[in-house]
Amino acid sequence: MREFLFSVGYDRWILPTLLFLPAIGALLTWFHGIYEYRAGHVGRSYEGFARWLPFSIFIVEFVLSLGLWWAYDPSGAVFQLTSTWDWIPDWGVHMSLGIDGISLFLVMMVTFLLPIAVLSGWTSIDRAVHSYHALFLVLTTGMLGVFMARDLIMFYFFWELVLVPMYLIIGVWGGPRRLYAATKFFLYTFLGSLFMLVAILYIGFMVGDAMYAAGLTPTDRPNFLFENAMAYFTPSGTEAFWLFLAFFAAFAVKVPLIPFHTWLPDAHVEAPTEGSVDLAAILLKMGTYGFIRITLPLFPGVVLHSWVGKVVIVLGVVGIIYTALIALVQEDWKKLVAYSSVSHMGFAILGIFTVTTVGLQGAMMVQLAHGLSSAALFLMIGMLYERRHTRMLSDFGGLARVMPLYAGFLMIATLSSIGVPGTFGFVGEFLTLMGGFGPVPMLTVVATTGVILSAGYMLWSVQRIIFNPLDKAENKRLPDVNWREAGMLIPICAMIIWIGIYPAPLLRRMEPSLSRLVEQVHGVPTSAAVSRVREAR
Repeated sequence: MREFLFSVGYDRWILPTLLFLPAIGALLTWFHGIYEYRAGHVGRSYEGFARWLPFSIFIVEFVLSLGLWWAYDPSGAVFQLTSTWDWIPDWGVHMSLGIDGISLFLVMMVTFLLPIAVLSGWTSIDRAVHSYHALFLVLTTGMLGVFMARDLIMFYFFWELVLVPMYLIIGVWGGPRRLYAATKFFLYTFLGSLFMLVAILYIGFMVGDAMYAAGLTPTDRPNFLFENAMAYFTPSGTEAFWLFLAFFAAFAVKVPLIPFHTWLPDAHVEAPTEGSVDLAAILLKMGTYGFIRITLPLFPGVVLHSWVGKVVIVLGVVGIIYTALIALVQEDWKKLVAYSSVSHMGFAILGIFTVTTVGLQGAMMVQLAHGLSSAALFLMIGMLYERRHTRMLSDFGGLARVMPLYAGFLMIATLSSIGVPGTFGFVGEFLTLMGGFGPVPMLTVVATTGVILSAGYMLWSVQRIIFNPLDKAENKRLPDVNWREAGMLIPICAMIIWIGIYPAPLLRRMEPSLSRLVEQVHGVPTSAAVSRVREAR
């Protein structure tokens, strides 16, 4: 299969195609909406194009991305399937794409979940349908750009691109407090990102100067390529610390870490279902990905400092416990799952800052498992809200009697969320805790209590929804999941079970890149780093 893919040039065109196809689809959707509006056309045919075109594009994206599984060399540690061309040559900015074992699965999770997420708004979104789906197509380009970028300016461009469509999606199609939630989301993430931009510019000029002094470039201009930054970026201890804080400001808000988390519950509660799925399953992973991709290799001295790394781990562990306790007292089901997202991302932070291969594998698996389970949970919250127009746990009970298929899907997602063996969630939490017991044993023990708390709030919520007496008349005639809803939940639940039973293929593909990252953080000679840059080219 790999030979066939390479024979058709798959390695040259796949990443640019995945990146720009949604953007092209967004333009087509917008232009069609403008044309139809001016022509005075309304009705199902008018809205049907705005639903089917984005859905078709997301299906094509998913099918094309399946080839990444075979085209990617599991033994490779450097970027693969790369493509680079000048973007702003006078400033040393390149449109440079590539994936490794760290970004491969995040890209595939985006292409896997987006067709499913689009189906969630098929009946609930009934106004400005063209604009809604066009914004999600732009959002997709931004998310994929972050995970594919090999240039720091390009990384920042797509990082910021994500903010605009998500701000509009929450602010226009969200709940009663949508403007407050959208503004809070935008301000938190945008202000943190400004510090990151300053740090990126500083690094680019330092790298450019170093490469010019070494005779590697004919002109003294900045250079923002990841590989060059890792090979030629040599800041002093003070410089590294302040630059680390600049990136930390952006990534900690996005994860989100305590105390930068307050925007997330509001954004989740007010966002439409598709927006909540993207927020929990993908956007939060941009923060943890930034920590892995940028802060660990560029600032190893800061990360390995006797207290800096531990402070970040403490923030992650506090987030695990604190937000789990808040989730325990929530009556709004969507807000409960939103707080559980903050708690789960604390495990990813623990795994990342242990800076061990096992811990980083655990962090990656936690991100992927949470992406699937949280997506399923938010989808099912949306399904129930469409039927009952309420998210209060006290308004339900006994739904397993009238919605048995729904109850089965909910149990699978719940068991993965609390890390029951045999589900995807267990793999990530087990590896994270195993990786943390060596470097930070006491903090890892404290983090383990978060697993118990998650079982408490998740199982209690499930009990109040699908078990307990069926004593409310409104619930006795609720329809079970239909074919469209089953088509959304079956693939996610199948992946949760399959990877929970057999995670080896994923671990095998991410291990070389993560081991190389651990070597970089703990110290690799400069000559070796330079040779790896040349190998990547």
